[in-house]
Amino acid sequence: MTPEEYKQLKAFARQDGALLSLLWIGAMICYIQGLNSPILGMIAMLLIVASPFYAANRLRKFRDNAREGIISFMRAYGYTVLTYFYGGLLLAVAIFAYFQFIDNGYLLSKLMDALNTEEGQQVIKAYGMADDISQSMAELAKMRPIDYALNMLTVIISTGFILGLPTAALMQRQTAKVENQ
Repeated sequence: MTPEEYKQLKAFARQDGALLSLLWIGAMICYIQGLNSPILGMIAMLLIVASPFYAANRLRKFRDNAREGIISFMRAYGYTVLTYFYGGLLLAVAIFAYFQFIDNGYLLSKLMDALNTEEGQQVIKAYGMADDISQSMAELAKMRPIDYALNMLTVIISTGFILGLPTAALMQRQTAKVENQ
């Protein structure tokens, strides 16, 4: 790969990572609002499940438009990993901003409310998790906004390395597809 090709790959990965982060930020907003509205919680899950397919579609567009229909496995893998990395960076900034300036304990209080319902208490008792739950909630309360952001960034980068393998394997193409006229 030449330096120009590497710059092109990074530029497209940055753009597509920004678009992917918008999908994830939308999922985050739906998840938070979904604590009051179950339909938004379901939309959040659908957006999260759709994100690998969206990333694969962006890789296909990169392959077909910028690479003239040809892309190696390693280039496709690098592109996918970089896309997740750049998207993860922007999502981490959004998560930091949310927990630093907007949340004010809202998410933690909603989780506590759910655990304190009669159904929540029954589940906790059935699995014998009372001590674990209280310890986990205390740990969550101690976390700083940067901790939430860095945790999510780590998860997304790891996910990019893992999901990049099947995505690159499916999207690689050694010869350009010839269209019938």
